[in-house]
Amino acid sequence: MKKRTFKAAILAATMAFGLSSASAETFKYAFQGTLKSLDPYSLNETFTLGFLGNVYEGLTRRDGDLKIQPALATSWEVVEPTRWRFKLRQGVKFHNGNDFTADDVVFSADRVRSEGSDLTTRIAEDVKFVKVDDHTVDVILTKPNPILHYEWDTWAIIDKEWTEANDSVKVTSASDEAATKISLEANGTGAFKIVSHDVGVTTMLEPNAGWWDTAKHNLTKVEFTTIASDATRVAALLSGELDMVYPVPVQDIKRVNDNATTTALTGPELRTIFLGMDQMRDELKYSSVKGKNPFKDVNVRKAFYQAIDIEAIKKKVMRDLSEPSAIMISPFLYSKSADFKRQPYDPDGAKKLLADAGYADGFEVGMDCPNDRYVNDEAICQAVSAMLAKIGIKVNLNAQPKAKYFAKVLSSGGYDTSFFLLGWTPGSLDSWNVLSNLEACRDEAGKGGTFNLGGYCNPKVDALADQVLGENDPAKRDDLIKQAFEITTSEISHIPLHQQGLAWGVSSKIKLTQRADNQFMMFSVTKN
Repeated sequence: MKKRTFKAAILAATMAFGLSSASAETFKYAFQGTLKSLDPYSLNETFTLGFLGNVYEGLTRRDGDLKIQPALATSWEVVEPTRWRFKLRQGVKFHNGNDFTADDVVFSADRVRSEGSDLTTRIAEDVKFVKVDDHTVDVILTKPNPILHYEWDTWAIIDKEWTEANDSVKVTSASDEAATKISLEANGTGAFKIVSHDVGVTTMLEPNAGWWDTAKHNLTKVEFTTIASDATRVAALLSGELDMVYPVPVQDIKRVNDNATTTALTGPELRTIFLGMDQMRDELKYSSVKGKNPFKDVNVRKAFYQAIDIEAIKKKVMRDLSEPSAIMISPFLYSKSADFKRQPYDPDGAKKLLADAGYADGFEVGMDCPNDRYVNDEAICQAVSAMLAKIGIKVNLNAQPKAKYFAKVLSSGGYDTSFFLLGWTPGSLDSWNVLSNLEACRDEAGKGGTFNLGGYCNPKVDALADQVLGENDPAKRDDLIKQAFEITTSEISHIPLHQQGLAWGVSSKIKLTQRADNQFMMFSVTKN
């Protein structure tokens, strides 16, 4: 993929398929991973957020080229440097008929920051929500924040009355195996209602006839199915059993395009795939090294980085549907990304770094990896394991379906991993999101950088992130971001791999929009 402007990349990732009629239809599609909990605060993961974004809504939403639009809030203004005022949409009802009011917004703001929520970073702890009247909410900050609402399209507003009546105030966490009403049923304001949910298998939806907006789709029913097998998923598309599948394995893109009734819709994605290492524990949980943690030594982290042949991964594993990355954010989202370069592929240099750190004979380490979440995720982990073996590191790979993977690495008992693969799309489409979620210091309970699974910490980075959050001048802001990334890249906080490409398989009967954040929104899908 050639580097283009962000706008051009988004436009290139959007394709429409022709229609001959607008008759009402059932739309059937499949994804490689499961949909577990319907609680919109359980899992901060693109597929789950995107799916539930068809059922629940935020105060804002994003259009096809990811521009922020009004949703449950019709307008907002900064009335004082530390006070925002949101005017709420009137006449909106939840799926059960309850009215949407300011009480639901205040309640949702408290719940999304409560124990068990995976979306606590949507709103800072010290931010206060104050009901002005039934359709006005003031948000009071302790310091200015020009991007306060940038991630609110994926902060779902829930019905206070229904949630309390159904004993669902407590968030169902990603690692919670106990079912609750809100994890099995949904009551949003969105364009679609969930009518049945077989956890991890099939979910059925129907249009919300009382939706406040004008529906652009012509669907009467939506059937979502989890199909983990790449071969089965693609075969179902080619045979016409399904209208859409994603992702399409890179090796099957030509096959889908060559089929007379299907097309592979491809384009750049904003997600960065990376490796992380436990730098917090004094002894790794999964390693042959006892009494100390080799990842606390920057030479070991650098050795792992230099052992990885990213071009081989791009060509052999990703079949050129990826773009190697030097930092933890897409180049489309940061103006100074070209100032950063990857560590060189240098196995001999990596061996020397290990020897200098006292590990001339290498060591064993456990690695956690999802096998149904990212494009060729398990294959990437297998390739990394083979590359590390060449410098004396034996990787004990633990590849699992995403439900088990996230339950493990985000365990409430402490981030249960020593070495892992993860992907990240900044919900705000902004570098601060990366600094806050992936690079910020955290304690053992997870307070701080919620998705900083490895526990990397440098107070200077945190201080720069605080400055970034409150800086209004774009040039000054980009300079502060660069300073932060210079520290994190020099200290090898993580090992960035690449931005993966999108690949959706779509029937020629379907018209839809592919967004570069990989969220699939159904309300504009039409089928002939």
